[in-house]
Amino acid sequence: MSNPPSTFSPTLLLSDEEIGDDHYMTSLETPLRPDAFDLSDAEKIAKIESHFREIMLTLGLDLTDDSLRGTPKRVAKMYVQEIFSGLNPKNKPQVALFDNKYQYREMLVEKDITFYSNCEHHFVPIIGRAHVAYISNGEVIGLSKLNRIVQYFAKRPQVQERLTMQIAQELCQILGTDDVAMVIDAQHLCVSSRGIQDVNSSTVTAYYGGVFHKEAKKNEFLQYLKLSKPVQG
Repeated sequence: MSNPPSTFSPTLLLSDEEIGDDHYMTSLETPLRPDAFDLSDAEKIAKIESHFREIMLTLGLDLTDDSLRGTPKRVAKMYVQEIFSGLNPKNKPQVALFDNKYQYREMLVEKDITFYSNCEHHFVPIIGRAHVAYISNGEVIGLSKLNRIVQYFAKRPQVQERLTMQIAQELCQILGTDDVAMVIDAQHLCVSSRGIQDVNSSTVTAYYGGVFHKEAKKNEFLQYLKLSKPVQG
């Protein structure tokens, strides 16, 4: 299986603000420092709690209020144990494959996998649905594991294009086939709650590998999703 290049080179030098507002992606890999996992989860929670307390104080909030005093620790635990838990490889789902004893050779489609991620530019939610398809080359994966793989890569600061590619490439590697396709349809709160403040738009990204490059197979997949026209990918 061929892999696309891991980095992109912008043709123009963009400012930090332009990169954020345009949701620009600079790498297919999640940007992590070499020492990303030197601290334990407990140590990370303690540091984030301290820093978030300073943010709240800087905003002028009264942390002696019963409603606010536990917020720094709640946020810290949420970041490490929940919404950014996909950063840590130890949380990667364990996947077992099974022989395709039914000899099912058509595509299998898992639709409407709901996920919550966070935009890496503004740390506000991305809320979407992933639709995944593959054709077995002799082995199959448990349906719940498709959901877990989507959730794992979603639970980190993300850009939707990267999320799409990371999930698709992981499935290709696990299943040992290029015959994988997926579509993600998501709303970005950094678009709806700030900036342009467009509450109606959504973003669609797609990946088509192997036989899904053929228009007939691509259209069959999209027909299952009841999309009116092919999504370019």
